[in-house]
Amino acid sequence: MTTILTVPPSLDDGSFETLLQAVAAVPDDARVMLDARHTRWSSPYGLINLLTLAQARGDRPQFIPPEDSDTVSYWARAGFFRHAETLMEFTRPVPTKAKTGDSNFFLEITPIAQTEDVQHVVAHIQDRSKAIMETLGFPARGSVGFSVVLSESCQNIIEHAGGPGWVAVQTYNWQKRLGRRVVVIAVSDSGVGFKTSLGQTYSRGATDRWDDAAALEAAVLRATSRFRDPGRGQGLAGIRKYMGKWEAKLTVRSGTARIAIVPAWDDDKALVEQLAPFAGAQYQIIIPQAVQS
Repeated sequence: MTTILTVPPSLDDGSFETLLQAVAAVPDDARVMLDARHTRWSSPYGLINLLTLAQARGDRPQFIPPEDSDTVSYWARAGFFRHAETLMEFTRPVPTKAKTGDSNFFLEITPIAQTEDVQHVVAHIQDRSKAIMETLGFPARGSVGFSVVLSESCQNIIEHAGGPGWVAVQTYNWQKRLGRRVVVIAVSDSGVGFKTSLGQTYSRGATDRWDDAAALEAAVLRATSRFRDPGRGQGLAGIRKYMGKWEAKLTVRSGTARIAIVPAWDDDKALVEQLAPFAGAQYQIIIPQAVQS
């Protein structure tokens, strides 16, 4: 018997949690069908985590593509179907070979499995990082920081995940929250998660709790690394310092918890626990257009 799971009409980090709640109620060995017929929009976070969800289940779930032709075209240009065809069984043909290069995607969906993949991503984005920062109204010199943030986000997959991951970078007008243009970096993997990655090396008292929330606090707030080498594996510390400069938002999800560095323009919770379980770790960085004085 196949369980049908409905993909939300608008798929972002918030609505993806609704999908994960439905997934959590399905036995691991059950067949699932992801029904995206009525999905009309997705953030890069939503797209790459559909891929991560398929990887985590490992049973090639069936997938019903969106009915809206514009949505299908957009997802194809983002590279979603090209990667999804190796992880899912489509219920009807989709343009997996469609021309990519959508102007809203500074970086189409790209797999990350080894250090060379990170180097490729950074080399690709360096050519466009000045344009990215100029789009947001920041000085061109900020392009170095953008490359650092992207590199460290991807490198965390290599350093901590123990499994493959995905990255995408997109720009769009975020009318719902800001009424300004934003650039969004989304990174996800289906690996072991921070609790397992840091669990063997993190120093804690015998009575201290060690769960997904504690692991995220250690990694994001205290720059804890699983490596003994000084300075290695502390990419999140490097990312955090740019969040204040750009008034940007960072969220990191792992296991059943999510932590956030919340700027003044957002009202999200700094820590959320008891979420539906999900493999690996998921990052989202939202950099808003600078407010001109």
